Amino acid sequence: MVRVTNELVALVERTVAGLGYELVELERFGHGLLRVTLDTPQPGGIGLEDCERVSRQLTHLFAVEHVEYDRLEVSSPVLDRPLRGAADFERFMGAEVALQLHGPHEGRRKIRGTVLATGGEPGAEWIRVRESPPAPGPAVGKARGGAKSKKAKVPEMPVFELALAEVEKARLVPQVEFGSKARAAAAPTKERSE
Repeated sequence: MVRVTNELVALVERTVAGLGYELVELERFGHGLLRVTLDTPQPGGIGLEDCERVSRQLTHLFAVEHVEYDRLEVSSPVLDRPLRGAADFERFMGAEVALQLHGPHEGRRKIRGTVLATGGEPGAEWIRVRESPPAPGPAVGKARGGAKSKKAKVPEMPVFELALAEVEKARLVPQVEFGSKARAAAAPTKERSE
């Protein structure tokens, strides 16, 4: 991946904000690809028309500002959306996140957990995250001799309070349900008429 300058990020960020969107990520790849990822706090998220609108505006802007690129890709964030600042953590309060830290915090560089709180003054923001419990093992059913296996008790997980400056990368953890629960939630309800 080719480096993106802070000046280019600021330019794109101002432009998309002026159109009512927020910049999630700006990436430059080989062969001249410039990828812009947008989001919006509005219900419904980013649609095709939004991407086309921003693409047209950025194409004109890049011509005026002499930004070199061969292809421009404008899209909405994926399920594991990156979180870039205090406002993102505030917006996704209660969501599960995966954090990678610049250096160890209590012996850990990677933490996966739920965002509990945010705070602090600009430049000294912090987040509070409760670590996620380990994934459950496979269901055992009955043990030898016919006795049912005991369900493991979920331990109280630690809470980490981190300076936002300690966070190198942060992403939402995708929440995808498979199986009967997901089918039941997606199944349309039928009303019976008598």
